[in-house]
Amino acid sequence: MRYVLEGSVRRAGNQLRVNAQLIDVATDAHLWAERFDSETVDLFALQNEITSRIAVALNLELIAAEAARPTEHPDALDYIFRGRAVSNMTPSRDLRDQAISLFERALDLDPRSVEAQSRLAMALGARVLGEMTDPATSDVTRAEQLIEHALAASSGGPLPHFAKGLVLRVRGRPEEAILEFETVLAADRNATYALFQLGWCKLMTGSIDEVIPLAAQGICLSPRDRFIANLYWRIGSVHLLQSHIGDAVLWLEKARSANPRLSALRAMLASAYALKNEPERAAAELAEARKLSGDDRYSSMARLKTAGYSGSHNYWGVPEVRALFEATYFVGLRKAGVPEE
Repeated sequence: MRYVLEGSVRRAGNQLRVNAQLIDVATDAHLWAERFDSETVDLFALQNEITSRIAVALNLELIAAEAARPTEHPDALDYIFRGRAVSNMTPSRDLRDQAISLFERALDLDPRSVEAQSRLAMALGARVLGEMTDPATSDVTRAEQLIEHALAASSGGPLPHFAKGLVLRVRGRPEEAILEFETVLAADRNATYALFQLGWCKLMTGSIDEVIPLAAQGICLSPRDRFIANLYWRIGSVHLLQSHIGDAVLWLEKARSANPRLSALRAMLASAYALKNEPERAAAELAEARKLSGDDRYSSMARLKTAGYSGSHNYWGVPEVRALFEATYFVGLRKAGVPEE
């Protein structure tokens, strides 16, 4: 037995407090601790919420612990853990490249590993979505080949389906991606990574009212998630498109605080500031978006709109969603200083 989860439950009136901590048995080190406070209105719902949050948190902590454990002769699983730990860090171009390299080494050691194939495909897709590769075509093609092999060899696990959904999103096919992410959530209701991607695809296909509840569910399940910025960003995006500019700024600022290196987020915040008549803040955010972007998409409106369709994924969605972008996001970017051509 390598790890032990222990805890306690205390009740005072209708208030319930649960303390949980994860301990490394070999070193007696405390790896993680969390406290959960809630009212005992519905004990079964509370039990589901707490166990789900603990499961999500432990998944992240155990990956980090295993990746940090020294190994003289690492095998494929060691490299998978290391790649997962890097993938869980706040993303950057270097970290995306590191994760891909680690999953490649795992696949070299075990060419038939469904997990190595799936996670490598996910890392390649994430690098494209993050505008961290140029050109993107080779990453997408490689990911599709890996997913084909993983699905053929797997027994129906959620991981290859998530990888397929991610690459379908990259290809600008969110309707098909939704089916893959829903398959993942049917197998694992705690899959916060699938909730985020499903929310984006729902937005792109016009189901805008479903987006914020999905993001809120992800925040509830994993309030300290390393990718919490993406969930805040998703909520801010919906508020911006619905012309709730004050709420949009609030959530987009929270996303920026959680991860300031997301170029598309900074561009959206630039638009929101401009629509709020804060031109200096808008200009500063636009400058950061241009600096962080992997290409010149923020040099003109024409370039931005083309980038949304050409190389990889479709940012702008079905016609009714595109109309919302036109009426809000694009208007704000023009006010922030993005020229037409």
